[in-house]
Amino acid sequence: MKGKYKIIVDSEYGYVRVDPIPTQEEVEHFYKEEFYSTNAAKFNDSSLEVQQEEQEFFFSRWELMYKKFSAYYAKKEGLSLFDIGFGFAQALLFFKDKGIEVSGLEPSPEGVDFARSKGLNVFECGIEDLSCVGDRRFDIVTVLNVLEHLRNPVEIIKDIKAKLLKPGGMLIIDVPNEFNDLQNIANEEYGLNEWWVCPPAHINYFSSSSIQQVLRRCGYSIWDYQSSFPLELFMLLGDVYVGNNELGKACHNKRVHFEYLMRKHKKEDKLYQFYKALADLNLGRDIVVFAIAE
Repeated sequence: MKGKYKIIVDSEYGYVRVDPIPTQEEVEHFYKEEFYSTNAAKFNDSSLEVQQEEQEFFFSRWELMYKKFSAYYAKKEGLSLFDIGFGFAQALLFFKDKGIEVSGLEPSPEGVDFARSKGLNVFECGIEDLSCVGDRRFDIVTVLNVLEHLRNPVEIIKDIKAKLLKPGGMLIIDVPNEFNDLQNIANEEYGLNEWWVCPPAHINYFSSSSIQQVLRRCGYSIWDYQSSFPLELFMLLGDVYVGNNELGKACHNKRVHFEYLMRKHKKEDKLYQFYKALADLNLGRDIVVFAIAE
């Protein structure tokens, strides 16, 4: 429990969330006063500074997504992609450089202005307001580190299928993998007060199995999925980085170096197999799921 909130399992869809759900006013106040403030970089990895500083890490995540949807669509040309909550458009610019037609929506005026300064055709509107897009439909929709923030993540998943994706289109969701065994062990061993629970910033908490269950319940089939490096493993090895930003960055850099060496030595396929095996165990720091609108 964090303050007035307690943690429950959603009775209908089976993912973990806070209760009560924060009001719209509480959420809007948080994002206006805190999330986009200069002090928010510690938990906002969508900030321009963080994404530019950690470009190698983010590029590797987006490259995985590019390879996966390119394989799904084989040799189809003229693919279109729409990113919900694109922040400062770094992912959109990455995919544009790959020859993809890109667009997206973002509630932050700063993010929208930056995207438009780069020549992108984007929309400024609320995360859950898809009406701004009109009748356009896309081959791919990405929702990257967004669902954990939403008051009703299930409705946006349903709306994407009904209002944004072409029939048979691909939805790519990237969410933190929370309440995993490594987190829970570190939390219990070191008394860390469930540091990942942070309403109203994060309202929902997913695992590999729970996000896949939500997607299937919303009319999608699962095409592929994988986890990422189990960062909390460092804490079980003695590097308790919670509350220690310098140590946390050092652990993150080790993870990045590990992935770099795997790719350098032509073991990328084995790396993907490793991360998929972790996802099957609900382990790993993040989960990315590739789902098809049926």
